[in-house]
Amino acid sequence: MTLFAPLIAIALLIALPLAGLAASGEGLLAVGVPYAALAVLVVGFVRRIARWANAPVPFRIPTTAGQGRSLDGIKPDRLDNPATTWGVLGRMALEILCFRSLFRNTKQRLAPPARAESAGDKAAATARPVYVSAKGLWFFALLFHGSLLVIVLRHLRFFLTPVPTWVDGLIALDGLFAVGLPTAYLSDAALLAALLFLLLRRVLIQQVRYITLAADYFPLLLIGAIAVSGLLLRHAFKVDLNQVKALAVGWATFSPAVPAETEAFFFVHLFLVCALAAYLPFGKLMHGAGVFLSPTRNLANDNRRRRHVNPWNAPVKVHPYEEYEDEFRGKMKAAGIPVEREEGS
Repeated sequence: MTLFAPLIAIALLIALPLAGLAASGEGLLAVGVPYAALAVLVVGFVRRIARWANAPVPFRIPTTAGQGRSLDGIKPDRLDNPATTWGVLGRMALEILCFRSLFRNTKQRLAPPARAESAGDKAAATARPVYVSAKGLWFFALLFHGSLLVIVLRHLRFFLTPVPTWVDGLIALDGLFAVGLPTAYLSDAALLAALLFLLLRRVLIQQVRYITLAADYFPLLLIGAIAVSGLLLRHAFKVDLNQVKALAVGWATFSPAVPAETEAFFFVHLFLVCALAAYLPFGKLMHGAGVFLSPTRNLANDNRRRRHVNPWNAPVKVHPYEEYEDEFRGKMKAAGIPVEREEGS
């Protein structure tokens, strides 16, 4: 059921533009939907970033995975437990570009029992849990994000006139092997392989499937639908790239024109991309921006060298002991409790 609901949602997202075309809604699909999705993306993104930025972080709470800075004779781990701004920048760079924390991922398995020295040696005859390195998730996550970035940059050729030289170079490098006609890009194959791994990991591994929600399946299926529809547009359906570029340049210059004749499946691909853009600020895909504002990553561990005072402490009405004794002096004396000063003194 958890996977069934996202599949129904993707089917509806594919059916909606087809229904719109049947009702002669080309203008709405080509102009209205993209601008609406862009508005939702910008407003939602800014609101969520502002909410994160305004969240109080009174103390330094970085994740520490190494030796902190202490005595001169003890070597600190400057990346896993940074104490300076440069250390934090290095840690963030490795986290964002190389997924360093995910590289250290481990998984648990039961080791076969060792041969017992004697019949009564039960400890040696019992299987024991061991932790081993698990680089598969790191590799495919890096492959997924890298290939997705290349695909997004590759699509800049539709929005820019003239096309920058570096975009042409990236396209040539992506189609290095020139397989088929039109050329099959390496980033397309890498994205599909990574998506398949990430999806099967959530479906086949029982522990991961147990904690997976529909909100985890939906973005994977949506990005997969976008990738498949884009490949179909390139290799199966015929679409006029000149009209597509004219439409994209029109979006960028706020003077879009509805294409005269465009393959219906193009509007399916466009609608799915718009759905992803509108969904981005409200789902878990916002981790791409949230990592920059994560206090467990972007703070230096200098708690032992600096005193951090909570700037959000609200004023508290205190009741000192002198006022307490003045209020309850009679009852304290009646109960035999000593008082520090007599009434009137």
